[in-house]
Amino acid sequence: MNPISLLVERLLKLPAPVTRDLVVQRDLRVPMPDGVELLADRWSPRAGGEGLPTALLRSPYGRKGVFGAILARPLAERGFQVLMQSTRGGFGSGGVFDPLRQEREDGLATLDWVVAQPWAGDAVVLVGGSYLGYVQWAVADRLPPQVKAMVPQVTESGLTLEFLREDGLSLETPFGWGVQVAVQERRFALFRQRGQAKKLTRALNTLPLAQADVVAIGHRSDYIQDVLAHDETHPRWAALNHRGRVADVTVPVSSIGGWYDIFLPGQLRDFRTLQDAGRRPRLTVGPWTHAGRPDLLAGFGTTLRETLEFGLAHARGEEPPERAPVRLFVMGEEAWRDFASWPPEGYAPQRFHLQAGGALSPQAPGESAPDRYRYDPADPTPAAGGVRMAPDAGRVDNAALEARADVLTYTTAVLEDDVEVIGDVQAEIWFRSSLRFADVFVRLCDVDPDGRSSNVCDGLTSLRDADEPAAVPVRLWPTAHRFRRGHRIRVQVSSGAFPRYARNPGTGEPHATAVTLRAADQEVHHDPAHPSAIVLPVRSLP
Repeated sequence: MNPISLLVERLLKLPAPVTRDLVVQRDLRVPMPDGVELLADRWSPRAGGEGLPTALLRSPYGRKGVFGAILARPLAERGFQVLMQSTRGGFGSGGVFDPLRQEREDGLATLDWVVAQPWAGDAVVLVGGSYLGYVQWAVADRLPPQVKAMVPQVTESGLTLEFLREDGLSLETPFGWGVQVAVQERRFALFRQRGQAKKLTRALNTLPLAQADVVAIGHRSDYIQDVLAHDETHPRWAALNHRGRVADVTVPVSSIGGWYDIFLPGQLRDFRTLQDAGRRPRLTVGPWTHAGRPDLLAGFGTTLRETLEFGLAHARGEEPPERAPVRLFVMGEEAWRDFASWPPEGYAPQRFHLQAGGALSPQAPGESAPDRYRYDPADPTPAAGGVRMAPDAGRVDNAALEARADVLTYTTAVLEDDVEVIGDVQAEIWFRSSLRFADVFVRLCDVDPDGRSSNVCDGLTSLRDADEPAAVPVRLWPTAHRFRRGHRIRVQVSSGAFPRYARNPGTGEPHATAVTLRAADQEVHHDPAHPSAIVLPVRSLP
């Protein structure tokens, strides 16, 4: 018995395999229209592999080691043959890796090659998470008839764009990913991860940021330079935006995401686009981050089980087992629940107003002076847990963060009944800064009876006219959370979460070239004329 196969089965909670006796054909050459060849490995049962449905995975992270063991092997043991391809410019594939921009042309050419192979059957299923999910969306509106289903995980059709909003640059994730792909093929890269993490931390604190890629990897990165210089509307990003293709996708799609995943808003947008177009997609969202180790295993396990249950059924011309279109893990309740749509019906927006003395209440605020704090980008308000590709991502204790002088908190009285929040969360904060340029960061937390404050969701908005009082809209991450009776609801307001978001220097200089850091005095208003609030989609509970 293969010990790796057995370990993966137990870790990922997979059904028993049909066979553990596999054969792997390495380094198959897949020609592209421009003459470049991309390498791929074909995993299949030693006996009877030809003609089985093909699971196609296209990856920039290599084909061997853990990726083959966790992604390819489990599917090849349970009814698929698997083709795992290295995308252009990496792990032996020809050409130059230009992140995200070449995946449509290369993906379509790969599909044409796959369906023409003598070992290919008449069914293909597209599988994979993050970048491996994005490459599915890049081709999804022009799939050959042999493609029967898609199972994208923790991904979306406009990868990177959410990070590059003009009103809020998410720095850590795209910068860190740019570093990761730049060094992943270096010798002993796996054993240098700790040292590389220290370099990344130094790089994120570098001024100007335009020099940070050299600090992290020793040379310039075109992708990182683009991230720092161009927001989501810049033409440089047009080729990687496939959001407009989603409505034309006709194959069955089962999408898997996480409440603390970096791509969740875009993933939910893609799902709603399919629903609005009259399709019948599936959605599963768990309490997961993007890349934390326990979450990574749970997410992989869910994706593989869904590929077998949903993808393999469609590949065989069968209907998958019946289930609701939307399956959500409701945090706080700590239970899976089924719904008909996203967002679910029956949840109405309710305003919880910031009040004097750090209170939070559905009642309108009374007359009160604004609360004040000082934000210093030289000592920026740190990111704690939340939506990050970091070891402490997800739900964490917010005690240290809330003890800082640059973080305001507003908390309800102890709840007499459960309050269930499912859907999109927004805030409207009446804010003024001593500087024109400032950020407003808002976080929703659940405070348990012992006083532990755990983050539920959050978001940030950058301002260009912050020196005039205004109602600042802040879009937080969507969520599904039940605040239990005996708990309290808390809202944090601050001016950053570094390095998740780029620190605002206060000068208006571009992020790439800013070198001057200016501290600011911030005001948060909560009076009848300036009713700051968080807006929660709430359902009344019996």
